[in-house]
Amino acid sequence: MSTAAALEPLRAANLFAASQAYDITLFSTTGPEAVSSIGAAFPARRYRDALPLHDLIFVVAGGEPGRIADPALLGWLRQADRNGVALGGISGGAVVLARAGLLENRRFTVHWHHYGDIEAMPGNWLLERRLFVIDRDRYTCAGGSAPLDMMHAIIARDHGTGFAQRISDWFIQTEIRGAEAPQQSSAATRRGALSPAVAAALELMESHIADPLALEQIADLAGISARQLQRRFVEELGRTVMAEYRRMRLETGREMLASTRLPLSAVAQMTGFAGSSHFSDAFRREFAMAPSSLRRSGRAPARGPGRNREQEGAAQPGPDKDIALRQDPVPGSGRGS
Repeated sequence: MSTAAALEPLRAANLFAASQAYDITLFSTTGPEAVSSIGAAFPARRYRDALPLHDLIFVVAGGEPGRIADPALLGWLRQADRNGVALGGISGGAVVLARAGLLENRRFTVHWHHYGDIEAMPGNWLLERRLFVIDRDRYTCAGGSAPLDMMHAIIARDHGTGFAQRISDWFIQTEIRGAEAPQQSSAATRRGALSPAVAAALELMESHIADPLALEQIADLAGISARQLQRRFVEELGRTVMAEYRRMRLETGREMLASTRLPLSAVAQMTGFAGSSHFSDAFRREFAMAPSSLRRSGRAPARGPGRNREQEGAAQPGPDKDIALRQDPVPGSGRGS
């Protein structure tokens, strides 16, 4: 199900787009096909037969991914990283990426069944118990039906929320879950009734914490002008778009400061700030407290007034069009992706 839920939105995108939106290749560790635990077979190529030069490679793993220690596979993934390939993990796929040393200083998630696999590995992991997490060049989700929601976020970034909504409607996916689900409900449910454009903008912002979008990008992807989006944010949330976006990023930074020992510079980078000084200044304005004071106190500050209205954002890279990799379940495990 994890594999199908990842592939079907991309297939539908190719069906609805004027030209091919995504070029998809399936790889297997065994080849020429990957067989799931229910017996469904995916025609595939052996990963060793291809150079890891795709735009985005997903590792899909079930069973006991903590036991996967194939040096060739882990080396292939490391080579992909050196080649500048974005990497993703579906279901237990993040465990394989962690074993390859590719999730250091990256926020990520994994299927709840595999939390123990991450906790058993040495290292300071930034595991988040969320539906999916996109942190710069790392895309991870919990498996099951979660890839539908993660792919919605990716397609919305690449082609706009209107196009992504067509695909969700095609699959009768009437409720798009945000990245923070199931720990929290969708943005609209958490905040009350919102206009579609504001709800779409909030979902885009929640999935782009480390690599902030510019106001014009958010508005364009939400299918509305920047001026109209700004007005609706003030009317519905009482804040400008970028002030709310900054608050989201600072909230994420606050959680990381309270739950990890990462250096301030790493927290700043992972929340989309130019440096530790930039992050610290914004943190003080939002929470009336220095980041160092939070760590000394060991408790999270109350939310501050957050009156910052800077319109800051980094340009997002172009769409990821070459997407690949299927990782087989461990033989005899009784579980599959």
